[in-house]
Formats: sequence, structure tokens, C-alpha cells
Amino acid sequence: MRVTLWRNEVRLARVIGASAQRHEHRSRLYLCVEHEGVAGYGEVSPQPFALHGDPSVDEVVQELVDVVVPRLIEMQEREGEVASWTRIARIAGPRPASASAVALVEMAVLDRELRITGTNARDLWPRVYDTPVQTTVSALGRGTSWRVDPGAARVRVKCAPGALDALALERLGRLETPVLLDFNCSADDPEDVLSLVRQVARVVHVDAVEQPFGPGNVIDHALLAPRLDCGLSIDEGVRSIRDVEHLAQYRAATMICVKPARVGGLANARTIIARALELSLRVYLGGFFESRYARGVHRQLAEHSLAEASDLGAVELVDDRLEVVEAPHGFALAPSAEILAHSSVIAEWC
Repeated sequence: MRVTLWRNEVRLARVIGASAQRHEHRSRLYLCVEHEGVAGYGEVSPQPFALHGDPSVDEVVQELVDVVVPRLIEMQEREGEVASWTRIARIAGPRPASASAVALVEMAVLDRELRITGTNARDLWPRVYDTPVQTTVSALGRGTSWRVDPGAARVRVKCAPGALDALALERLGRLETPVLLDFNCSADDPEDVLSLVRQVARVVHVDAVEQPFGPGNVIDHALLAPRLDCGLSIDEGVRSIRDVEHLAQYRAATMICVKPARVGGLANARTIIARALELSLRVYLGGFFESRYARGVHRQLAEHSLAEASDLGAVELVDDRLEVVEAPHGFALAPSAEILAHSSVIAEWC
């Protein structure tokens, strides 16, 4: 078995300011698992530094090099075959970077497995929904770009406690779609959240508030929820089925955002989505500014599972190279040779 890990640095065409960082540059990790002449590809796009429980890209790389890929190789050497994609989540350890590392390996192994059988992801996940797109803009700072993707059904608006300026309110007032106010864990006082919601609700329909308090803070979210005239969504606080069940038990959310890289991959994401829907929560798929490849993979899972607007649109880059090529099997897409050629090989295992 041959495994190759690349790192690709990109600059986003649309800068998105959040409460604790500016999304301007991104590192994308690509992984190829090749065995007996068949290759599969995975991708994750970790944050530049650790924040709100999410790992940095360097931490994810270290986890891949030290733990996750060696365990995959050990399994292959012991069993003579690449482990089934349904078993990859078991490699995960307790470190925050482990979920992203495992998600990367799982995607590559599943892609390869589908190619071997001559099938594609639509055979595994038949399309059920025409899942609409959610787009993201920022109300923080005048230097951030503001563009809503055509056809977007909802707009996530990055915000923080405190009154919005006139420009942000003017931009919001021109929107014809509902908004999701994303605090990214920046609030301490529920009154600050309620004040901002009232201000925005005067000019546009507020569908929900996303993650005002820190991950794991179920109590403050549960106290805030009945005071809102809109939904309350949890993003950074969703990492497992147990998290979802706690949120439902304490009525601390009406919506959740599931990010495959955060929860340990596609299998875990699908299980969490199913459980959340059983608990009558609205569910949408989130993202970390992935390329068209991972977004294409996520779209196939979303259209099998979700009617809620999700982060499935293309992420525009300053240097917009060809990111994907069509493939007959697997995810029906593959990272382009051009993208891999402009990436740095971080590690190789033979």
C-alpha cells in the first residue's frame, strides 16, 4: 500500500471576518491511498490555528504522520487488504486533531473502495433532497468582502456582541433570504445576543442564532433558547451523538451544524444526522472552506440526508486553478493533477 499526503496553500477570494480570526488563507490537506493499482482521495481543510476545540492544520498533520496513517498501514499489513471505510472511524484517538485526520483517511479509503466495486457514492447514498446552499458573509469590519451566492437559501452572517454599524445593516437590509447570525462562541452575556438579534430583525428575517457561547456550554444555551424568537443552532459544540442528545435533552438547540471533519468523517456525520433528525432537530452540513472536491463529496451526503440549506457552494480563490476532474466511479470527482502538482508532499508511506 502506498499513501501520500499533500498540503496545498490557497488564498480565498472573499475574506470572511469572524469574531476571533479572519478567513483569508487556508491550508488544504489531500491524501491518496493506493493499493493494487487502485487509488482513492480524501481532503480536509483545517484551520490555521487551534480555536474553540478545533485543531490547527499542523496538529492534524502531526496526527496523521504519528498515529492515523501508521495504524491504517498496520491494519493492511495484518489483514492483507485495506480496511473497510466503515472501520476507519475506530482509529480515532482522544486528541482534537484525530477527528480531522481520521476523516481525511476515511474519505480516501471510501473513494478507493467505490472505485474497486465500479460504483459511486450515489449508489451508497441515493439522492433524496435537492439540498439548497447556504452562503457566508461577515458583518465584522469594512474590509471584508460581501457577496451572496446566487440561489442561496440562507446567509450565515459572522457577527459578535455589540451593535452593527450602518454599512452592515444596509447590506443586511438588501437581503431577501433568511440569515443565520454566527457568533462563533464570542458571547458571554445573553442580553448581548438578544440585543443584536432585535437590531438585525428590524431589517431582515433572522432564521437562527449560531453558537453564541462556547462549545460544551449547554446550560447558557438552554437558558437562552426560550427567550429567542428564532432558532438556536449549535456548531462548535457538535462533535458526537452524545453532544446532540445532551442538546436535545436540555432543549439547548433547535438546529445543529454537522461538519464531517469535526465529527470524525462521513460515517459519523451520517449517524449523527440521523439521530438529530430523530430528536426533531433541524440539521445542516457545515464546512471548513474545502475545495470543490470535498464539497462535492459533502453534497452527495447532504442530498441523501438533508433538506436544510448547507455549506455546499464553491469556495472562490484568488488563484482559481482547476480543482477537480471527473471520475467514472468513486465520488465521480478527483483532485486534479494541477492541484496536486502545486501542493507540497508532506509525507509518503510505501
